[in-house]
Formats: sequence, C-alpha cells, structure tokens
Amino acid sequence: MFFLASNGYRVIAHDRRGHGRSTRTWHDNEMNTYADDLSQLMEQLNLRNAILVGHSTGGAEIARYIGRHGTSRVAKAALIGAVTPLLVKTPSNPECVPIEAFHGIRTSITRDRSQFYSEFSLQFYGANREGSNVSQGVHEQFWRLFMQTGMAAALQCIKASSETDFTDDLKQIDVPTLILHGDDDQIAPFWVTGLRAEKLIKNATLKVYPRAPHGLMTTHQEQFNADLLAFIKS
Repeated sequence: MFFLASNGYRVIAHDRRGHGRSTRTWHDNEMNTYADDLSQLMEQLNLRNAILVGHSTGGAEIARYIGRHGTSRVAKAALIGAVTPLLVKTPSNPECVPIEAFHGIRTSITRDRSQFYSEFSLQFYGANREGSNVSQGVHEQFWRLFMQTGMAAALQCIKASSETDFTDDLKQIDVPTLILHGDDDQIAPFWVTGLRAEKLIKNATLKVYPRAPHGLMTTHQEQFNADLLAFIKS
C-alpha cells in the first residue's frame, strides 16, 4: 500500500469482518457477505474506476463481488495467490485439497491457535524450503496479524475460502485481470487455482513466480511491486 501511495495512487484497504480491527461478527462470515461488505464500502466512498487487488481469500472476495455486483465501479482486478476457482477436493475436482486437510486446520486452531499460526507461517512464506531467507520479523508480524482474528471468523473463513466454488464468478469478470501466483504455493496450489483461473477469465494475464510461496508479496517484494505497478499503468 505504501509503495502504491508513494507512486501517486489513492490506496484503500479494509479489515474483513471478524478480522483485524473489524467487529467480531458471529454470523455471515461467508463469501456472499464478504462481497456485499466490499460493495457497501465501494458505494459509501463512491469509488469509480477502481483497481481491486486481493490476495488469497481476498482474491476470492473480488471474484464474488464481481459475480454479485458487476464491474460498473471496477477498471481492473488483480488476483494474488487467490484460492479461486475451488480449493476443496470434489468428484469433479479430484486434484484439489482433501476436506480432511481443512478439518485438521480447524482442529489445530481450536486447540492452540497461537502455535498453529506460528507453524503455518513456515508454509505461508516457504520457510520450510531449502534456501529460504525469510526473517524472524516477518514470521512475528504474520503471527500478530492472524492472532487479531476472532475465533468464529477464523474457523468460518476456512470453510468459506476452501469450499466455495468461484467458477461462475470468474467467468463473469470482464475487465483486465492480472493473476500472480507462485508455483510453490503450499496454501493455494498453483495447478488447482491460478492455472485454472486464467482459463476461466476472459481477459487475464498470468504471471507465475518460480519457486515462490503463498506470501510472495513479501518474499518477492520488488518483483511483485513492479509487476503490480506496471499492470496498473497499462
């Protein structure tokens, strides 16, 4: 955000309901409401020609927002390590992630979320790969941000992000779209997310970062910033 603002752009972000500084809502921690929350924000601020940038579940929020509200306020979209079109394994998506993996995450968060987030950071930034140089400060920042999430929102967001099918939403995206994804993403595997999303979006540009993890915005910061800025200016 600071990089883009320093290049002359107005940059706006929101904390998803139940996350960060937002209210700890017990209900409606699901994709339709996430998208409607974004719509209310866009309308309240009367945003026009907006470039929507979303990482992981944030990318899914963009897809569902466009699927429900169209692109009258949107000029472009960028999906970064997004979980679209579908993460969970189903009969029609046998190569996706088994539902048991998400059950395990929910169990770990319920039992000891602090320790889970500490360990999850390793996968998120690829720090469990040989040659990783992710700093301890990055891991501590990751833990701090995740610990700000309410328990209900954390557990329900896992279901929303992993079990929602965004195929039809992606087909409705009719603005230029940038897809950035690491081919070593251990959270949203590239072959079931970014690769498939590129085929569903009419006007998509796919950039694959070799050996990059889910948190490529940090591990590949200079390349990420340059690619995003170039897309915005194009």
